[in-house]
Amino acid sequence: MVTAADFPDHKFEYVGPERVAQNFWHMTRNVMAREKALYEGHAVAAVAAISKSVAEEAASLVEIDYEVLPHVIDVDEAMKPDAPLLFEDMITRGIEPAPTKPSNISKRIEFKIGETDAGFAEADEIVEKEFKTAAVHQAYIEPHACVARFDADGQAEIWASSQGHFVIRALTAKLLGMPVGDIRVTPAEIGGGFGGKDNRLSRAGRHPARQEIGAPGQDRDEPRRGVQGLGPDPPARRCGSRWASRRTARSPPPRASSNSRPAPSPVRPVMNACLCAFAPYNIPNQHSVGYDVVCNRPKSAAYRAPGSPISAFAVESVLDILAKKIGIDPLQLRLKNAARPGTPMIFGPKLAHGGYAETLEALVNHPAYKTPLGPNQGRGVASGYWFNGGGESSASVQVNEDGTVIIATGSPDIGGSRASMALMAAETLGIDYNQIRSIVADTSSVGYTHVTGGSRVTFATGMAVVDASKKVVDELRARAAMIWDVDVEGRDLGGRPGQARQQQCRRFCPLVL
Repeated sequence: MVTAADFPDHKFEYVGPERVAQNFWHMTRNVMAREKALYEGHAVAAVAAISKSVAEEAASLVEIDYEVLPHVIDVDEAMKPDAPLLFEDMITRGIEPAPTKPSNISKRIEFKIGETDAGFAEADEIVEKEFKTAAVHQAYIEPHACVARFDADGQAEIWASSQGHFVIRALTAKLLGMPVGDIRVTPAEIGGGFGGKDNRLSRAGRHPARQEIGAPGQDRDEPRRGVQGLGPDPPARRCGSRWASRRTARSPPPRASSNSRPAPSPVRPVMNACLCAFAPYNIPNQHSVGYDVVCNRPKSAAYRAPGSPISAFAVESVLDILAKKIGIDPLQLRLKNAARPGTPMIFGPKLAHGGYAETLEALVNHPAYKTPLGPNQGRGVASGYWFNGGGESSASVQVNEDGTVIIATGSPDIGGSRASMALMAAETLGIDYNQIRSIVADTSSVGYTHVTGGSRVTFATGMAVVDASKKVVDELRARAAMIWDVDVEGRDLGGRPGQARQQQCRRFCPLVL
């Protein structure tokens, strides 16, 4: 049996860029309760045994005496000055000068361009609404599960289904005080993630161990309870939007978004909500304010553009109300105010690309949009924005003696990315797609690759595959030039039909790679 006392503690500090900053002090307290249990289902102890039945018997023998402490599960209540504190020394960040009194507000976030007061003063119509959303779990088909082995020489190996096995390696090493080089993580085929499996943690004893939370065939409530410490999407208990309309402009005002969890979220859904809320539109006056609030609920995790759908729900709902109030088609209202290349974003840069206006125009002109509605029929309109994530990606391209090609990347496939990688390699190499084998390699077999998320893999990992394929072409040309004793610039493998190019790969590759 293990408790929090068996794991190393970490100092209180935020590490990394603000949008994805992590505090390992908080993270260790979610893995296993330390000073106090923060929510229903918070792990206090764990047992391992030679079989499930023995483990269940051992767990039944663990006695825990709970003292029910003052608690708060509603964000609005948690923000009150006299609310019970989850952390008695938490001082709100993002406020200058810093408060002297602790609270449940971890951070205040604010972004602004233009002057919203002036925009509202000129408005002909103003619509202001407030919304609440509930927590949503990702509900992937497979349960959270992993197998780990910790050998006598200090080497560990983990097999886990996740969206980022390099992240598993890094977090396991950090939280357990192990060298990264002593851990090897092999990705398993993933049965759904949607952001909820962008990290996992495991520690094995001196024997191989398997952990599974919510086995297939169990009541759906069992997986829900089991993954409370792993993270659903957070609820937004107060998400407001206000829009003003006049002849030539629309001006959104200050809005507030609050999310709940037992510790500040490393995914920063509140910040994302503030950054994404008005991004689809060209608005001269914008102001967004967010509060990252802790309360006695399970931690949150990414869930399909974390934070953005919540704020989009408020903004788009108010836009529909405004369109109806001023008598304009909701798509036309969005088209008149659509962001285009050069539109300033609330967080600083100008939009470098377009596409949104073209999407709206296609919808406006689509026959289905012009079809009259029958009784009890409706037609919904909504827009949203999300970033294209960056991050590191690695890939290797290996040409076999029969001319087939193996592509190894470090990006777990959660949406068909292996096929995308094969298509890009086939096109770059000039061979048939069916000659490509695309795999996801373990952490010891390919270079560091960031988590699969943020819509980054096809672009970032695809670039790594294309670059590696170009290097293969260069090496093939060099080998051909050496064998034929000609200038390397005179050997061009491009332009050959797929089968001929395949024969060239088969002829020149065995000694090259």
